[in-house]
Amino acid sequence: MPIDPSRSNPFAGNPLRTRADVVKALDDSFAPLLPYFDPGGGARVRLDAAAAHFDRAAADFEGFARPLWGLLPLAKGGEPFAHWAMYRDGLANGLDPEHPGFIGRAGPRDQRLVELAVIGLALRLCPDIFWEPLDARARKNVANYLLEARRHDYADNNWRFFRVLVDMGLKHVGVAFDESLTEAYLDEIDGWYLGDGWYRDGNVRRIDHYIPFAMHFYGLIYAALAAPGDPRAARFRERARLFAQDIRHWFDDVGGALAFGRSLTYRYAMAGFWGALAFADEEALPWGVVKGHYLRHLRWWADKPIAHRDGVLSVGYGYPNLLMSENYNSAGSPYWAFKAFLPLALPESHPFWQAREEPAEPASEPVPLRHPGMVMTQSPGNVVALSCGQENLAMRFGSEKYAKFVYSSRYGFSVESDERNFGLAALDGMLAFSDDGLHFRVREGNEEAQIAGDSLFARWRPFPDVLVDTWLVPAGLWHIRLHRIVTPRPLLTAEGGFAIARADGAADRTEEADGRACVTSATDFSGIADLGSTVTRRGIASKVAPNTNLIVAKTTVPQLRATVPAGESLLVTAALASPDLAAVRAAWASPPPAPDLPTVERLFATKGERVSAIMIEEAPR
Repeated sequence: MPIDPSRSNPFAGNPLRTRADVVKALDDSFAPLLPYFDPGGGARVRLDAAAAHFDRAAADFEGFARPLWGLLPLAKGGEPFAHWAMYRDGLANGLDPEHPGFIGRAGPRDQRLVELAVIGLALRLCPDIFWEPLDARARKNVANYLLEARRHDYADNNWRFFRVLVDMGLKHVGVAFDESLTEAYLDEIDGWYLGDGWYRDGNVRRIDHYIPFAMHFYGLIYAALAAPGDPRAARFRERARLFAQDIRHWFDDVGGALAFGRSLTYRYAMAGFWGALAFADEEALPWGVVKGHYLRHLRWWADKPIAHRDGVLSVGYGYPNLLMSENYNSAGSPYWAFKAFLPLALPESHPFWQAREEPAEPASEPVPLRHPGMVMTQSPGNVVALSCGQENLAMRFGSEKYAKFVYSSRYGFSVESDERNFGLAALDGMLAFSDDGLHFRVREGNEEAQIAGDSLFARWRPFPDVLVDTWLVPAGLWHIRLHRIVTPRPLLTAEGGFAIARADGAADRTEEADGRACVTSATDFSGIADLGSTVTRRGIASKVAPNTNLIVAKTTVPQLRATVPAGESLLVTAALASPDLAAVRAAWASPPPAPDLPTVERLFATKGERVSAIMIEEAPR
């Protein structure tokens, strides 16, 4: 039986074309949470028994706080909400050390510091709901809790904004605090700015969706609420205007966003940047274009089973999937998706809501993005990023989330379910090596990374004694990968194309031959071809382990496999995938020519620039 969309997705059946539609989407998304609020009136919402690395009280507070990212704009925009008393009492009780529902003391780099940010925003946006009705004792408890928490050290990444948001709220309701701590964090955030609108996410070599849905999202909130003439607000606005010119290339023409990096369980928080531009009244692109990106992205989610049968958002991406989650994902974590509802703070009369939704304008040529080390290409229903690869060994499946050669909005990416099963590994967008046929190694980081025009280069080591130079070159629907491998011993290799949804039974058509493999489903085609390697590779259409892909639960990945001998070898690969079956079949029948490697090397020797996301030095801790 098919999954009932009305139970597996709160957006099901919603056209998501107007402000009223978005209000309904918020109402329908919040309603399933009501049975899980603490019956004792504390600031806790417990959704299931799965754990994150932090304590249960913090996880419960996460479930309580995160919906406020949408509910506060709803209130600011004048819309009714029947449960403000429950939230107000929960806040008063949850921050009362003598109440059974107390959330516990916050400590350094504590999850509570994350969730308190929206409490600061509540005091700034809606003091009439969250401050003025409280009695003197409750106000003292709230103020004291926030004052104590803000003194702690916050993680040196986007968390630095959380103290800033708390302080904005405290200042608005007249609570005094040491403002030098706020300024120190704002100075630190400025230090992470790379240029052209791009930040890095703190003192790490990482650029991902935290730049739009955190760094710019909070910066635009600050800009919208700052005092007139605030120079930081002006900088945040200017950076957002620049960033919009680039980040639009991470969104395809039907609203899908590039699946890349960590915390993808926040799902439609990816619309948050577009909504934050509206909130800050910052027309970085014409309002119709901003509105189009915003609403198309919400609609993209409307047919996907992203909720449990009770309507509560699941941990996962395109479906419930704990495998792809982070160790900091609790059951309440997905509700950062409610960041997408920020423009509900604006009245219907705002130009954002009044604008006619404009279609996306896909770039006709590849778009190089130097700071994240990507080259973006677009085709109907899909956006593809060729990627230098970033290092993130601190995250589960960091290599899959950051270090693949290629990422896609339509096909997502896969994580590996068993590092001891080389034969059934997905390896979409990756080149893997094995010296025993069981365990395998892939790119985890780079020794060097460069961009030259619309081509990329990276030097990396799957083993300490094995060196790989990889060049990535766009070629229409195709992209080309060149790998020069120097190894002291023979190694098994496997290289994957794009993972596409696999039908039950034998409905999909596959082709397997020397030097090529492809799979055709009812809606999509994915293929990989050898363009003249120094070894003969066997093509296979691998039915990989279930629940490894982010977007669909069962996939097939075309792969090329071979043994490379000791010494130097060259692998030359072309891969493509598309829902435009006529166009992709025509492209498959005529693969691109292999680039001349000496010519490619000369290009990088004369025009190569190092990639800032990959090669920046770690800042002192």
